[in-house]
Amino acid sequence: MDFRIEKIERSDYPSQLLEIPQIPESLYIVGEPLDHNALYLCVVGSRNYTSYGKESCEKLIAGLAGTNIVIVSGLALGIDSIAHKAAIKAGLRTIAFPGSGLSEKVIAPPSNLGLAKEILASGGSLVSEFEPTFPAAVWTFAQRNRLMAGISHATMIVEAVEKSGTLITARMALDYNREVFAIPGPIHLPTSIGTNELIRQGATPVYDSKHILEFFKLGENVEYKTKELPFDLSDDERAILELLSEPRSRDNIIDEFEAPANEINIVLSAMEIKGLIKEEYGEIHRI
Repeated sequence: MDFRIEKIERSDYPSQLLEIPQIPESLYIVGEPLDHNALYLCVVGSRNYTSYGKESCEKLIAGLAGTNIVIVSGLALGIDSIAHKAAIKAGLRTIAFPGSGLSEKVIAPPSNLGLAKEILASGGSLVSEFEPTFPAAVWTFAQRNRLMAGISHATMIVEAVEKSGTLITARMALDYNREVFAIPGPIHLPTSIGTNELIRQGATPVYDSKHILEFFKLGENVEYKTKELPFDLSDDERAILELLSEPRSRDNIIDEFEAPANEINIVLSAMEIKGLIKEEYGEIHRI
């Protein structure tokens, strides 16, 4: 993918960026131009995410398919990367704001250069206010967060520990009078402390894509409605689906039953054929 870097004229800045206190003096882009009519949703979260956070992020973004919502994130490891990939999978446009210039030589983090190319190939964009060859530094990430929060009509926090850079983005969004969504999490997880505290302070809890669609005044996306379970499920199938409120490994599921492993494996195979579950990266997910 050709990293052809272009400068965005100030007259072409999305109106949201002209409303923030520190309007970027320069703005560079690789990929498709910014759409002034799109609905921008910033999605950020912990780098050290849990399977709960990953699944929640993927599920909520999948439910936005078929809309003109653009997923904005920071190309960072963790939830940022998951958000970009989920957007691509759902056919949504996604825009990354790396904490560096846009040259392939300095793109941050270097390990996500491949993801940056995937974003461009899918019709997305990379945007930065830094000169093309400007390398990332500790301060550049916090500075770019204001652009992510500023361009977006709403920001969704997936997971965040008590003291997290993710919460900086949330505070900026609030300062800019933007909507802040937070995914509530289990109280025993450190990565839920930040999101649960945001909710306690007034952020909007979100656990279904329809909450986001309602904010953007979009109709519910029929294609991604939750499937109704068939009535002819066996007791084992129903029990497995109850277990899969959070993704589990095959061995973990087998350990929950007294039946022989080969019998449970047969049940799991049948469920996958029925479209009830899927197995990815060593974990089984409920669909």
